[in-house]
Amino acid sequence: MKTRYNTYDIICTIAELQKFIGMRVNNIYDIDNKTYLIRLQRTEEKQVLLLESGIRIHSTSFEWPKNVAPSGFSMKMRKHLKNKRLESLTQLGVDRIVDLTFGSGEAAYHVIIELFDRGNMLLTDYEYVILYVLRPHTEGDKIKFAVKEKYPLDRARGEGVISKEKMIELLESGKPGDQLKKILVPNLEYGPPLIEHVLRIHGFSGSTKIGKDFDIANNIDALMSAINEAEHLFQKSLSGHNEGYIIQKREERVATEANSSSEFLSNQEFHPILFEQHKSLPHKDFTSFNEAVDEFFSSLESQKLELRAMQQEKDAMKKLANVRKDHDQRLQALEKTQNVDKQKAELITRNQELVDNAVLVVQTLLANQVSWEDIDDMVKTAATKGEPVAKLIKQLKLEMNHISLHLVDPFEESNEDEKLPSMVVEIDLALSAFANARKYYDQKRSAAKKQQKTIESQSKALKSAERKTKQTLKEVQTITNINKARKVYWFEKFFWFVSSENYLVIAGRDQQQNELIVKRYMKPTDVYVHADIHGASSVIIKNPSGLPVPPKTLNEAGTMAICYSVAWDAKVVTNAYWVWGEQVSKTAPTGEYLSTGSFMIRGKKNFLPPTHLILGLSFLFRLEDGCVEKHKGERKVMTVNEDDALSSVASEEDANEVEVEVEVDDSDGDEDDKETDTNEDNKDRLGTENKLEDISEHSSDDENSQFPDTHIKIQHFAGTKMNLMTEHTQLIQKSNQDDNVIFLGDNIPVILKNNKKQTNNKNDQKNKNRINAPEAERVIENSKQVSKRGQKSKLKKIKEKYKDQDDEERKMRMEILQSSGTSKDTKKSKKHKDDADKRKPAPRPARAPAPREAGAGGEDGDDEPTVQADVDVIDALTGVPAAEDELLFAVPVVAPYNALSSYKFKVKLTPGTARRGKAAKTVVAIFLKDRSITPREKDLLKAVKDEQLARNIPGKVKLSAPKLQVNRK
Repeated sequence: MKTRYNTYDIICTIAELQKFIGMRVNNIYDIDNKTYLIRLQRTEEKQVLLLESGIRIHSTSFEWPKNVAPSGFSMKMRKHLKNKRLESLTQLGVDRIVDLTFGSGEAAYHVIIELFDRGNMLLTDYEYVILYVLRPHTEGDKIKFAVKEKYPLDRARGEGVISKEKMIELLESGKPGDQLKKILVPNLEYGPPLIEHVLRIHGFSGSTKIGKDFDIANNIDALMSAINEAEHLFQKSLSGHNEGYIIQKREERVATEANSSSEFLSNQEFHPILFEQHKSLPHKDFTSFNEAVDEFFSSLESQKLELRAMQQEKDAMKKLANVRKDHDQRLQALEKTQNVDKQKAELITRNQELVDNAVLVVQTLLANQVSWEDIDDMVKTAATKGEPVAKLIKQLKLEMNHISLHLVDPFEESNEDEKLPSMVVEIDLALSAFANARKYYDQKRSAAKKQQKTIESQSKALKSAERKTKQTLKEVQTITNINKARKVYWFEKFFWFVSSENYLVIAGRDQQQNELIVKRYMKPTDVYVHADIHGASSVIIKNPSGLPVPPKTLNEAGTMAICYSVAWDAKVVTNAYWVWGEQVSKTAPTGEYLSTGSFMIRGKKNFLPPTHLILGLSFLFRLEDGCVEKHKGERKVMTVNEDDALSSVASEEDANEVEVEVEVDDSDGDEDDKETDTNEDNKDRLGTENKLEDISEHSSDDENSQFPDTHIKIQHFAGTKMNLMTEHTQLIQKSNQDDNVIFLGDNIPVILKNNKKQTNNKNDQKNKNRINAPEAERVIENSKQVSKRGQKSKLKKIKEKYKDQDDEERKMRMEILQSSGTSKDTKKSKKHKDDADKRKPAPRPARAPAPREAGAGGEDGDDEPTVQADVDVIDALTGVPAAEDELLFAVPVVAPYNALSSYKFKVKLTPGTARRGKAAKTVVAIFLKDRSITPREKDLLKAVKDEQLARNIPGKVKLSAPKLQVNRK
């Protein structure tokens, strides 16, 4: 199969692409690390140019899947080429190198693509100094392909038609018997297909050999005419009008119910003209060469699926043929055994006297205790003397009490019709001649019975094999169709799930993806969820409506953030927090930096209750568009009554008030200095940043002051929905302004009360002054846990110095220092205050950091705008398919187990010892044995690839499901 351009293809492509000259670059995208799209436009005209390093360059009309995050090369080309005009598109010499020039004069830039060997792409300035290279390398000692090196334009081979004398010299240097093409292809730039084409036109076959079919002296003129014809085709292709052809190959395939066609046409080659050697082959015609190439490469993936399915069909049919062949061979062997045993028995019967004499002689020698070696010698001696009995004995097998006799039919002359062939027959010394004959007759009858049983069972075995083969063929065709229909959604490259209330939740797999989903996919109305623990993912709840996100979804997203961290392997239960997207920023405080995947939180964090490390593995099924409406609303915000009805623990006791208190007692920061390095690291992982904020907001002036106890009061109410809403409103109104009200998963308000409220006005004023203290004091206080040895006394003095400072005094001091202090009149002071109040130590690169906002390109000045991600596609996915639904494909999903409560297939995952791949296969096996599964669902689950199943499982797991051990057995 042809997979890359030759020189003739490049000439035809460049001639057709000349119509793009004058168009401006709108944008540049990358499909993969070697393939790039350049979107061009001018008045009411848009075109897309596709470049693949080492393979091809052509225009395309297909929609190619673009990478979500642009690569470094894409960003570099965007920076230099955006809005520039395509000035020229040329080939360097006659080599497979294309030079695209954007802009003019000293503002010009060149994109050079090499379409040979491993390929390469380079971006250079107007002097061909390399600005970016896709594959840096060195050729020889002098030529370097690296940034700031100059691209060697002279490395491209020049033009020129080969002379007759040079051609004779090349032919004479070849060995007699070498093919003519073998000498012409490396020395001419026309490419193998074109060379073979012109040779056939001028009377030479593709296998013409020098010295046999080709004589240099007599055929050189015809050869030169063929070369001139190739040069003429080259010049003709420069006109810009070239047709396109895809050469195909007929592949025989097995006819099934799903596919009645007996052949499949696979694309093999693409060419600008229909060559002489391809005229007898099936082919597709196109109006231009670019269209042919575009069609060839765009259908390559689906063709691979078809060819793979055909191979599986052939393997299934081969197995069936082997079963039939095995049965036929077994019957033939049994038939042959019967004939041989019958002939041996008849030979013994016809040579009865000789057989008995031979047995008697050997038995007599054995009875006289003659050794086996002596008996062998005596038999050989007697045979040389011509004794008839000794001549019959061919071999002694005394260890088995057998001898081998060569028997001949004594009646062959009188009975020509029933003549028996002579053969060596094994005789048992313990039996007479008749007994040996009867033994062979018994063996013959036994073989006849086996043959009859084989014939009787053959039909059943073949029917079973045919049934299995048909089932295999059906499954292959079904899975192929499913894979063709399978659409990879944009969010599948991340960790993801759909919450119980139909919110799409995504999370980054690594630091780069954390950076990506915040910068490109998070909007200010979305919710950012994170946990202060090493390795925790940045989780985004897509909220297109902008309304408050229900608490159940927040808790599920918090579970996801914790499970995709070191908490999974360490089996540590902690809590997460959420903020709005507009609170997340990439701007670091002055003098600090944020590594990749690290963000700053501005404002208040909303902490979620601690959650258990429980996930679930399930499948979502893609519905046909006509079935989507029936499943509308199956994932919605539950009211209190609905939630109680679905709960497995609902009982009469729910009407009673239940109070749960969780006390959080944080130790003083001074004791942290006494911890070992290990304890400090563990403490960092489990939420050092949370404690720093608590210190800045709640600490008293006393150095030994304790944090106030925090009580979470959870109240469940019974009654009608209207009564509940009234009680909720009253409860919130009665709560103090100092109390924080949050909502848990059942929409019940929870009041976070400070049991140690300070009612003293003096203390309140001191706390207020504490919050408004100078930035230096608060920064030092926030960094108290990480202070160096010997600085404690100095920090204490600074703290004592500023403890009584009020707002007015602070403002005066700041004005003297030419600072705006806490003034709200300027943005700079407001930002300064936010940084001071919510400052956290810059995350170390080895740690999973705290978060930032969806860079809609605001304060951070990100180059990449926020992507308008399509979240409506989740409405076509259901976890509870009905029997009458038309399902297209299945998508595996790993989500908090609570979010999968209504799904048809689900298995609980907790931290354990089982490997991800093995666990995923076990889960699918469990689902396939489910009694309620339909044939279509079974086909869809079988079509899911193993790597898709296990890629979202956080680590080693333990499975929990009904009858798990039975299914494993």
